[in-house]
Amino acid sequence: RTDPLTSDALRRAIPLFIPAIPFVLVLGVAITESAMPTPVAWSTNIFVFAGASQLATVSLAATATWFTLVATAGVINLRHVMYSAALSPRFTDQPKWFRWVGPFFLIDQLFALSSVRVELSSRDWRRFYLTAGIFYFVSWTLTVTLGMFVGSAIPTAWRLDVAPAIMFSGLVVLGLTNRPGIVAAITGAGVCLLALELPNNGGILLGAISGVTAGYIADLAQSRRMASRVTSS
Repeated sequence: RTDPLTSDALRRAIPLFIPAIPFVLVLGVAITESAMPTPVAWSTNIFVFAGASQLATVSLAATATWFTLVATAGVINLRHVMYSAALSPRFTDQPKWFRWVGPFFLIDQLFALSSVRVELSSRDWRRFYLTAGIFYFVSWTLTVTLGMFVGSAIPTAWRLDVAPAIMFSGLVVLGLTNRPGIVAAITGAGVCLLALELPNNGGILLGAISGVTAGYIADLAQSRRMASRVTSS
């Protein structure tokens, strides 16, 4: 019989993965078309596991230096700095092994789920986080692999132009409940759509930077409002 907490984690995680499916399938296609050897490009699922960074890395392989690839992936993943800061209180009282392993699974969907489960105890939050995180990792890897084999059947409308925006938009609709996160996701999706014509998938990079910046500003404004209320009371 499935544990109630495990069932709850999966029940919440699955709807957030659905909007990412077009993006993940497109990533599989990009891996087969990349200048990187296919096994190396596929290994980004293990060594990177961050959709926009993976896509930028495998897509720019023929036109950029290794330094540029690493720098681009790092800039795109800057939003994880905000995620890490938000979740740091939940990690401080966790076992050392989890503080090393847990961050590997941290993607947008997992942050959206775990950041709002403030009512869970430290142990239950860890179980919830790992259940959802492992589900995302396994589902992501399998879907990318599927995209590699059925690439020709994927509609052209799902290709690199709009897939990132679809994923960001899905996070807004289905999962994010805190204002800074919503602002970040809406901004990222909007900028991705507006910057579709930029070369070398520049819209992904610009959308990620814009989303991080907007989310940071919104979080700062929210923190100041809360501090003001405490002071006035």
